[in-house]
Amino acid sequence: MPLRIRDGVSTADTEYGTVLLDERTGEYWQLNPTGAEVVRLLMAGRTPAEAVQALTEQFDVDEPQARNDVETLLDSLRSADLVTS
Repeated sequence: MPLRIRDGVSTADTEYGTVLLDERTGEYWQLNPTGAEVVRLLMAGRTPAEAVQALTEQFDVDEPQARNDVETLLDSLRSADLVTS
């Protein structure tokens, strides 16, 4: 099942990435362009492993670092209750 932004969370793309607003709490989250790309890939149905592969192809990052970054981002989004999957 693809990643989904939870109901009650608004998103807005900016020149600096993507902003998420949790309408229940009023908290904002800023995703840099790389984080925003990972979220877009996962929402399009790509797996975390595929997102890691895409990062290594698009950016100057090795596979272990990209995997850690994807896992950390997903953990953070889930802990903040911003996404469902």
